[in-house]
Amino acid sequence: MPVWTWLGWHKGRATTAWPQRPGDDGQDGVLGLPRLDAARCVASDSGCSDCAAACPASAITLRDGGVQLDYARCVGCQLCTEVCPEGAFSVSHDWAFAVRDKADLLNPGRVPAAPQPADNSADATALAAEIKAFGRSLHIRHVDAGSCNGCESELQALLNPFYNLHRLGIFFTPSPRFADLLLVTGPVTAAMREPLLRTYEAMPQPRWVMAAGTCATGGGTNGGGYACHQGLDGILPVDVWLPGCPPNPAALIEALLLLLRQRAQRVHGGVYEHA
Repeated sequence: MPVWTWLGWHKGRATTAWPQRPGDDGQDGVLGLPRLDAARCVASDSGCSDCAAACPASAITLRDGGVQLDYARCVGCQLCTEVCPEGAFSVSHDWAFAVRDKADLLNPGRVPAAPQPADNSADATALAAEIKAFGRSLHIRHVDAGSCNGCESELQALLNPFYNLHRLGIFFTPSPRFADLLLVTGPVTAAMREPLLRTYEAMPQPRWVMAAGTCATGGGTNGGGYACHQGLDGILPVDVWLPGCPPNPAALIEALLLLLRQRAQRVHGGVYEHA
């Protein structure tokens, strides 16, 4: 008996039952993006700007006597949680951060007046009709538009025995002509802008776009300058925004299921709502 066959028989099934059924999502103990408790911020009283000064991605800005946090640019370095004297920023395990509207990634630094609605019913009905046309499968064309390969490492993990993305009816394809979704990583360098646009134009209708990783959602630490854009904003119409540096495999799966209306959005107005 081959040793791999014996090991497989001995250890049993490696694939998690999550997300189809309760099971291990592989994220126990993994830090997510930091939380902002606006009520604890004293920037307006003391002039404190330690968090903004420490942020390497300019995700934190001083505004209206307080701070606001743009998760589209946050790289999850946790420096803000270390320097904030009042604990307004704290570490969390909030990793499922995909949103349909980029505005939902901005925490304005104040307590929201009321919870944001989860979905627009008209948009949901239209998208449900599009999804039905695909049957039970979704095919992804991935384009690396200048990333550091951190996001690519997490994308590769989707195909390992634990996550086994194919069981969800989701597949990667090398040709844009067979793709339903264009998944983009990287801040979009000048050299990759034209290949990216050509890939999008080669996809059949209906087609979707996902910005995966902080570089694609807001430029991260690499965006801007003469040779690099600030992510996908203004280049392609984006259907799902997923920050993270990099987003972990479970977050990528959540984002894909959010696109397919099989998962509820957890972030509204920059506030993470626990499932």
